[in-house]
Amino acid sequence: MIVLALTGSIGMGKSTTAAMFRDLGVPVHDADATVHALYAGKAVPTIAELFPEAVKDGVVDRAALGAVVLRDAEAMKRLEAVIHPMVWAEEQAFLSSARKRGDAMVVLDIPLLFETGGEKRVDGIVVVTCEPDEQRRRVLARPGMSEQKFEAILARQIPDSLKRQKADFLVVTDGGLDEARRQVADIVERVRSGNWQKPR
Repeated sequence: MIVLALTGSIGMGKSTTAAMFRDLGVPVHDADATVHALYAGKAVPTIAELFPEAVKDGVVDRAALGAVVLRDAEAMKRLEAVIHPMVWAEEQAFLSSARKRGDAMVVLDIPLLFETGGEKRVDGIVVVTCEPDEQRRRVLARPGMSEQKFEAILARQIPDSLKRQKADFLVVTDGGLDEARRQVADIVERVRSGNWQKPR
């Protein structure tokens, strides 16, 4: 089974690209969705102890949590020490199920792939990218986003130029949805046909 990682900086179109893989029948594990579920379930008691101001009505308020950890490196480390092992366990369960089904390939959607050393546990890497001006336009159009928040998020992510260098495949999203779909279909075809060698 080929395990591809899908990653990309904020605003690049990664979630849309993940949906394109799903549309082609490729199972996708979404790390962000897993975190959302943990913030409403398993992770709540521990986060309530660490950051009580971030838990409201029995669930983690992501905005409140972000306000605490985005500009405090030590707080971020404490949060990651709780969340990363939980996400990894969910990822392993996903991979185990995929192997039992006999899936030929799967995608792990991991926003902070390189930042967390996740590239070591996959066979290939798909980086979703676009031009910086387009990225900024997309992100600043989001509700509740500001220049300051955008810069704080970027500061936690390695530069897009480095991600491109580390990629086995690129999906460039400046050209619209149809062009991105074509790129995704090409990746799936190459991997499924064996017309691609594992670089690791």
